[in-house]
Amino acid sequence: MTVILTPAEIDRIRSQLSSDGGDLKVRRLAVAALDEIEACEGDIEDAAIGLAIQAGMTPDTSDRWLDGLAKRCRPAICQSSVKQELLQDNINLAVNALAEAGICPVSLVAPVVIYVWKTGVETFCEPLDYKIL
Repeated sequence: MTVILTPAEIDRIRSQLSSDGGDLKVRRLAVAALDEIEACEGDIEDAAIGLAIQAGMTPDTSDRWLDGLAKRCRPAICQSSVKQELLQDNINLAVNALAEAGICPVSLVAPVVIYVWKTGVETFCEPLDYKIL
C-alpha cells in the first residue's frame, strides 16, 4: 500500500515542525525528511528508503519496508500520550517523543510517525490493545 501525503498535508506538517517546541536537531531532521517526502511527490515509503540509505541502513525496496520499521517502533508510538497527540493530528510532539525513545534513527522518525498518522493510529496500535490471557 503506497501512502502519499498531499501538498496541503506537507504544508501543515511543515508548519507544525517549524514551530517552537522539542529538540532543534530533531525538528531539523524532521523538516529534512519532509523535504525528501515532498521531493518524492508525497510518497512516504520512497522517501524513507532514501533516508535509510543515507543513514547507512540497507532497506529492501518492498512496499512494506516502512511498515516493518514502524512496527518495531510500535511500543513507543502507541504510548497513551503519543497516541493521543497523533489522534489530534499533532505530528511535532509525536516526532519528539519517538526521537527521545531512541528506537530508530532520528532521520527516520518523521517518516515513521507520518506513516502511522496517515494509515490510522488506532488500527496501528490495535495489536497492543489485546492482552494475552
